[in-house]
Amino acid sequence: MFSFFLVLLGFTAVAQFSVATDASLLRNLSKQQKFTSFGQTVQLNFYPGVKDAVYAWISYYTNGKFTNNFVATAKDSLTSPQEIYYAAHTEMRYRQISIGWKHYFVGAYNSEHIWNVYGYAGFGLLLGKASNTFDKLVDTALYNSPQPIEGSSAFRRLTIDGGLGTEFPLGGGVFVYSEVRTWLPSSHYPSEYLYKDNYNSPAIVAINVGLRLLIE
Repeated sequence: MFSFFLVLLGFTAVAQFSVATDASLLRNLSKQQKFTSFGQTVQLNFYPGVKDAVYAWISYYTNGKFTNNFVATAKDSLTSPQEIYYAAHTEMRYRQISIGWKHYFVGAYNSEHIWNVYGYAGFGLLLGKASNTFDKLVDTALYNSPQPIEGSSAFRRLTIDGGLGTEFPLGGGVFVYSEVRTWLPSSHYPSEYLYKDNYNSPAIVAINVGLRLLIE
């Protein structure tokens, strides 16, 4: 990561760059963890050529909320009741850092006469937090309960990031853009505060709309 930012500093000496910010609507598609949240991205773009860019961004989102129902089973046949039905209310928060490459299929980063169309791919670091609250007390000394456990914990994932975007010039080096993005997990860090299918988390689709300012 540090080496990448040294490369970015090198680009600033020989290439133009731009800053961008947008509003985002995110939908988490992971099984048992579906939610919608709102967020914002702050982005830097460096241009070694008119068709290509190196990007780096930071995204952050509001808490997403979802509920799942579980059954805790007694460890001993003499325990009464033998089963406890309960609901787990979860709040999940996403923060993400991503770096990668952007390519313009139509137009260029500085084209102010046509719609520009581009795609990108990169790698990210997801910094998440999950908080679980049960509607009933489950004594884990007496009952076997499925994940997740009650409480709060941070978690991390390495992600593979991609997306498609289009932008329209407003003039004066200002562009309005819209993008569709996705993150896919490229690593797994076990966490008792996530659901058993958290190997596939996150699996998201995000729609972003914002402004990009070209720095001369």
